[in-house]
Amino acid sequence: MVLWGATCGLMLVLAAITLIDLRSFRIPDLLSLPLIVAGIGLVPHISGTPLHDLVIGAVGGFAVFWAIGAWYFRRTGVDGLGLGDAKMFAAAGAWLGWQALPMVLLIAAAGGLGFALLHGATGRRSAIAFGPWLALGFAAVWITQGTGAA
Repeated sequence: MVLWGATCGLMLVLAAITLIDLRSFRIPDLLSLPLIVAGIGLVPHISGTPLHDLVIGAVGGFAVFWAIGAWYFRRTGVDGLGLGDAKMFAAAGAWLGWQALPMVLLIAAAGGLGFALLHGATGRRSAIAFGPWLALGFAAVWITQGTGAA
């Protein structure tokens, strides 16, 4: 029962993040930060994932996206990957563990790239909200790894 409640809550928050990011190109801290705390607080009890894997996932997920965003900004002077995306990736790590982050990123990157190609967003100034694609990868891995489907 707790697993289903957590899964439903997670999916609702991911849907809200998707809608907000599509409209504003922002992922609100009000949604992403509690998602990190909830993952670290709930997941060890409902899936048995060791707490240290979740903490490494949250910290590592944030650090990787922060570093990529900082590098891109230094090279171009344009924000290409915001801290909202970094916090969202941290939330994925807090729910799924560090081992699942490459799959989340693969799904998100493939989805975002496919969307960009289909919609002609190929120039440097073509902005695409990445949060919805992160949400898709996050949800897909949560459900398929058995944690959210049990």
